[in-house]
Amino acid sequence: MQTNHSDVTARPATLRLGVFLFGFAVALLALVIPGYAKEVLRIPYAIDIGTFDPDNGFEIDGISAINNVYEGLVEYAPGSTQIVGLLAKRWEISGDGLSYTFHLQDGVKFHDGTALTAQAVVGSLERRRDSGLVLSYMLGNVADISAPNDATVAIRLKHPQPSILHLLASAWGPKVISPQALNEHDKSDKATNWLGEHAVGTGPFKLAEFKRGEGYVLERNADYWGKRPYFDRIEIPVVPDIGQQILQLKAGELDVVPTNFPFAQLSHLPAELEVTAAPSMIQYALFIKPGSPLDNPEIRRAVLSAINPSIWVKDVFGPYAELSKSVYQNLMLDPTDPIEFPNDIDAAKAAIARLGEVNLVIGLHSTKATYARISDRLIVQLALIGVKATAHVLPPGAAFALKGDPNAPDALLTISSPDAAHPENQVRAFFTKDAPLNFYGRSLPEADAIVDVAGTKTDIAERNALYERAGHLYVEAGHVIPLVDVEDVVVHAKGLTDLGLRPAFPPGNIDFATVRWAR
Repeated sequence: MQTNHSDVTARPATLRLGVFLFGFAVALLALVIPGYAKEVLRIPYAIDIGTFDPDNGFEIDGISAINNVYEGLVEYAPGSTQIVGLLAKRWEISGDGLSYTFHLQDGVKFHDGTALTAQAVVGSLERRRDSGLVLSYMLGNVADISAPNDATVAIRLKHPQPSILHLLASAWGPKVISPQALNEHDKSDKATNWLGEHAVGTGPFKLAEFKRGEGYVLERNADYWGKRPYFDRIEIPVVPDIGQQILQLKAGELDVVPTNFPFAQLSHLPAELEVTAAPSMIQYALFIKPGSPLDNPEIRRAVLSAINPSIWVKDVFGPYAELSKSVYQNLMLDPTDPIEFPNDIDAAKAAIARLGEVNLVIGLHSTKATYARISDRLIVQLALIGVKATAHVLPPGAAFALKGDPNAPDALLTISSPDAAHPENQVRAFFTKDAPLNFYGRSLPEADAIVDVAGTKTDIAERNALYERAGHLYVEAGHVIPLVDVEDVVVHAKGLTDLGLRPAFPPGNIDFATVRWAR
C-alpha cells in the first residue's frame, strides 16, 4: 500500500490549527456566554464582618456568608418558616417533649476532608452551649448532648421547649465546625481567635479570602454533599455607603444591592435592574419610656389617632409593607383580635387642648433613611393634634443603654425582629422583664406569666392564643406601639433569581447555594 507522505505531514498541522481554533472559540464564548465562564456573584456588605465564628457573633450582613460556609442540623426552607432537614435528614421528638433525636446525612465531609460524624456534631454543640460565647444562650435549656452512634445525635432538654427547633434553624443557630480545626487551633480559647477570620464547615462554599475592612471571597466547595451551587465564586466587597452601592450596581460593578435601597426610588429603576420582594419579619415599632407623657392613657389614645400607620404606610413604603396586627410579626402569628388604632382626629385635638402642652422626643435607632421618613410623618401627624414632637438619631449602641436614663427619648423607633420564627423568640427578646432588648426595662408580671405558660404548649392554636393575650397586655399597658411589617426588598441586575430569602433571617441575606442567573 502506497503512503501519501503529504497527507501524513499535513494532518498534524491541520490538527494543531483545529485545536487552536477550538480553543479560540471557547475563549470567545467565555466572553459572551456566561455559562462558559466562571460564574461570579458580586454582592456588597454595608457592615464589615466582626467575626466569622458561627458561635461568637451576632452578624447581620455577614450571616449569609457564614450560613453558606457552615451548616446546622436543620434550617428554614427558603421563603417560609417551615423547618426542614439540613445535616439531619430526619428527627424524632419524644412524647414528653424533652428528647430530640437527629439522624445525619450520609457522605458529608468538612472542607478539610474530615468526615462528618455524630461526635463532631456533639463537639460543636457543646462548644456553643458551654463556652460562654455570644450565642451560647440558644442552647441554655439543653441538659445533655450525646452520640448513640456515628450517625445519630441526641439532645435532651431540661424542660420542654417547643421553640428549640426554631433556634436550631435560626440564622444564628448552632453550626457544625470541623473537629480537626477546633483541636488544631484551640489556644485555650476554644479556637475563637482563629475562627474569627478562618472557617472549616460542611457548606456549599469555602471561605477563600478574609480581608477585614475590604472584602471577602467564597469559593464553591467542589466536594459538597448536596446540590451544586450555580456560582463558582462569591465576591463580597465592604461598601458602607448605600449611594456608592447603588452607583456600582448601575455601573455593572455589582450584581446586587441587598438592603436599604431607598423605597422612594423603587418605582423608577433603570430597565437593567429589578426588585425581588419577599415576606419578612421586619417590624417597625415604638418602644415607650416609663414616665413619658404617653403613660397617660388619654394622651396615648390621642397620639395613636394621629400616628395611625394606615395614614402614611403607602407613602413611606409603597406596596412593600402592611399594618402590623400585633407585637408579633404578621407572618409569625395571625391574631384573632388585631390591634386597632383610633382614628378620631377631632377627639384627639380636643384631648390635647384640654390636657395642655404635650412634647415628645423620638429616638431613632439608625441613620437609615427609612427611620427618618417614618419619623417625619409621625411629627407632621402629631402636629395636627397639637403635640410638639422632635426626633434625633441615637449614637451607635445608645439604644441598648436607655434603661433608667432620665434623658432617654420618650419613645424609641426601632425594628423588632426576633432571632427565630417562634413567638417565644419575639416576646422573650423584647417584652418580658429580663428580655435583652426590653429597651426601657419595663415590667408587666401578668403578661410575663402568660408567656411562661405559652412557652410550654405544642398545640399551635392554644399557644398562639396565649401569646396574643400577652401581647395585647404589653400594648394596653403602653410598653410598645407596633406600626408596620415591611417586606425584604432586594434590588439586583435583571435575571438574577432564586435568591433563597428566608423570612426569619435578616433582610437581604441571599442564599448563595440557590441564587442563579435565569439564562
